Amino acid sequence: MKYRFISDSHTHSECSFDGTDSVIMLCEQASALEMYSITITDHCECNEYFENNVRDDITRSLLQINKARAMYNDRLHVYTGIELGQPTQDTAAAKDALSLADYDFILGSLHNLRGEKDFYFLSYTEDNVYKLLDRYYDELLELARQNLFDCMSHLDYPLRYIIGNSKINVDLKRYSERLDEVLETIIKNDKAIEINTSGLRQIIGRTLPDISVVKRFKELGGKYITIGSDAHRWGDIGSGIETGLDILTECGCTHFTVYEKHEPKLLPIT
Repeated sequence: MKYRFISDSHTHSECSFDGTDSVIMLCEQASALEMYSITITDHCECNEYFENNVRDDITRSLLQINKARAMYNDRLHVYTGIELGQPTQDTAAAKDALSLADYDFILGSLHNLRGEKDFYFLSYTEDNVYKLLDRYYDELLELARQNLFDCMSHLDYPLRYIIGNSKINVDLKRYSERLDEVLETIIKNDKAIEINTSGLRQIIGRTLPDISVVKRFKELGGKYITIGSDAHRWGDIGSGIETGLDILTECGCTHFTVYEKHEPKLLPIT
């Protein structure tokens, strides 16, 4: 194995609406790969929390994580996480979800704009992409300022579908100041960003965000960067994590981050 501490900090079990496998199966794969740690971060879409029984799904996830931690105690670090989607759209839902456990790690995500479906379901044209991205970066800054998370996840999420699936090239330079404001807010709050490797398995063919954003985060003084596969099935556990570590190395980093009880643990890359 090229790296010593392979860790996957963004994974989904069957307790997520779009996951397929049990927490035990995810951990079994991580153990078979001789990984250092896995964090289970099942979905909590806050804008749907009270109408879609999301609370029950989170409770099931927490029970499975506790069982897995007991089973793999001597072989694998199993961390309790959650992915808070759209917490600014329903703060009461977010706070209720966070009251359910003493989490190790909270991801903050923005999968859809207010009043819109997930970016996955939208149709994109040359006429609407910039209007949507204007709103996205505004809500992303709102998410950063709300500061309910340990790490902001896949902070250019819409590009997975705009650039990847719809093949529409966008001029991201027009968002450089807004992105800096988001990154500076995360840094001021002493929080992390994520290298999400799911894009390597998808049409876009790169991490989310790409190396340019990771470099900018570091230039602005960012200290904490996690790496997650965003796996929704056992076979994708650990996928692309070494590429994420390669990116950190290229950016001049010597460590990456995992979280335990909300405390960042800096692990050496090599």
